[in-house]
Amino acid sequence: MRIGILTSGGDCPGINATIRGVCKTAINYYGMEVIGIHSGFQGLLTKDVESFTDKSLSGLLNLGGTMLGTSREKPFKKGGVVSDVDKPGLILHNIQEMGLDCVVCIGGNGTQKTAAKFAALGVNIVSVPKTIDNDIWGTDISFGFDSAVSIATDAIDRLHSTASSHKRVMVIEVMGHKAGWIALYSGMAGGGDVILVPEIPYNIKAIGNTILERLKKGKPYSIVVVAEGIRTDGRKRAAEFIAQEIEYETGIETRETVLGYIQRGGSPTPFDRNLSTRMGGHATELIANGQFGRMVSLQGNDISSIPLEEVAGKLKLVTEDHDLVIQGRRMGICFG
Repeated sequence: MRIGILTSGGDCPGINATIRGVCKTAINYYGMEVIGIHSGFQGLLTKDVESFTDKSLSGLLNLGGTMLGTSREKPFKKGGVVSDVDKPGLILHNIQEMGLDCVVCIGGNGTQKTAAKFAALGVNIVSVPKTIDNDIWGTDISFGFDSAVSIATDAIDRLHSTASSHKRVMVIEVMGHKAGWIALYSGMAGGGDVILVPEIPYNIKAIGNTILERLKKGKPYSIVVVAEGIRTDGRKRAAEFIAQEIEYETGIETRETVLGYIQRGGSPTPFDRNLSTRMGGHATELIANGQFGRMVSLQGNDISSIPLEEVAGKLKLVTEDHDLVIQGRRMGICFG
């Protein structure tokens, strides 16, 4: 059997560990031939590929980024590297011409949606969820999330000493356009006093009152963790907007920090390395068993899979009844 593997969308820690898990299992256990596809779906359009061997997969486990490269190429939309042809048709032709029996797609929500469309066209597809945002529906955790939370938590830990020394409010902005999982988990782990996520509306006066109440209790500084996708005036970044509003409401000196792409870089945590390895191995097992059109998922402690059509177009979002939100409120943390 000859399989292709690609990584699409944003980079994140654990992609290379997943590639390693898929390919080493395929080559060493199942005796499959593996073709690496460069630059996501773009590589399927241009046939930019390479053959993998066990040796070429060495050193990937702790390596950040993706050794295959990635792109935001959307085959079912106009534009991109090839814009004047039927892109889905060209990809179908190239898959057949290269003799690929299955394509493994590693990516986020957009990748899962594209994979589902190709599966509906008859392509043998197996996908693996990848995103630091942890917002892919159907899996409890996506690899990359734990690494991003660890980086954000470390930054919050460091801000505590600065905030305490200067008696300031420190606002730290983490990634999360539509889902606030990184803000929630890092904010709770890092001892945030205010945690703002896109899914839960906030009132700036309630935030100001929380900070002033802390001041009355002899706590002269506060840590505010915000997801980048929270509501603002539309002109400023989340951290800048919230910092200015807090300073106006409280009169306390407030500074902002934006982590940005730092959260997506570097080596994966041990948890993500193991999760990636398990997910990659299970993807190959699905191929060997002829179970196509499915996305690998983590359900509790077990690696399983679900049909791609159940995943496409859905988001897993933070809810008011999440146990961390409930427990945080019981401890006096303001969520808006």
